[in-house]
Amino acid sequence: MTGPLHQRIRADIEARIRSGEWPPGHRVPFETELMADYGCARMTVSKAMAALVDAGLIVRRKRAGTFVARPRVHAPVLNIPDIQSEIVARGETYAFRLLSRTVRGADRDSPEEVALAAGGKLLALDGVHDADGRPFALERRLVSLKAVPEIAEADFAQTPPGAWLLEHVAWTEAESRISAVNADPDDARLLALDEGAACLVVDRRTWREGQHVTRVRQIFPGEVYDLVARFGPQR
Repeated sequence: MTGPLHQRIRADIEARIRSGEWPPGHRVPFETELMADYGCARMTVSKAMAALVDAGLIVRRKRAGTFVARPRVHAPVLNIPDIQSEIVARGETYAFRLLSRTVRGADRDSPEEVALAAGGKLLALDGVHDADGRPFALERRLVSLKAVPEIAEADFAQTPPGAWLLEHVAWTEAESRISAVNADPDDARLLALDEGAACLVVDRRTWREGQHVTRVRQIFPGEVYDLVARFGPQR
C-alpha cells in the first residue's frame, strides 16, 4: 500500500481484525512494539491507532492496553423504510388506500399523544399499503400539525404519508419498536387475514431537533415482511 505510513499501519491492523486473525478481545501490540516493527515515531503509530478507535475496531483500556473491539449487542439497525419503494423494488404494483383522515386534539389520557401534539392539533391518518392489489401493511399514523403544519394540505393520492414526510421533513432522531401480535377482527378484515393471524408490528416515533413529528404503527401480515439488518463495527 502506498501513502503515509500511518495509513499503512492502520490498514495492516484492520486487515488482521477483519480477517479474524485478531479476534474480538485480542490484545493489539503496544505502541512501542509497533514503533519497532515499522521503524517509525510514536506520533505515526498514535495517529493510526486513533483512526482505528474512531472506526470502532479497537478499544483502549487504562493500564491494560489496546484490544480488538467486541461487537455491540445494542445497535441502531433500522432505518425508516419507504414502503412504496420497497414494494416497487420487489417488482410489484404499489397503491395506497387512505381509509380516514381527521384533525383532532390529543387524547389527554395519553401522555405520548400530548407530547406529540405539543399544544397543537394532530392529523390522524389510517390507510392500507397494497402490493399487486393485496394488502401489504395497515398504517395508523398521527402527525403533529405544530411541527409539520403544511401536511394539513397534502394530497396523499400519489404519495403516501410516510413517503411525504421523508421528502418534506428532515428528521433527526427516530425510535422503532418491533413486536408480534395476532390480528384483531378489525385489522384482520383490513388486511384480508383470518382473525388471530400472526402479524409483525413496527411502532415508530420521529423527532426533529427534539420536537415530536409523527407516531405511526404499521401492521404487516407475518408472511409478507421481514426485517434484515446489515451493519459493521463503525460507530
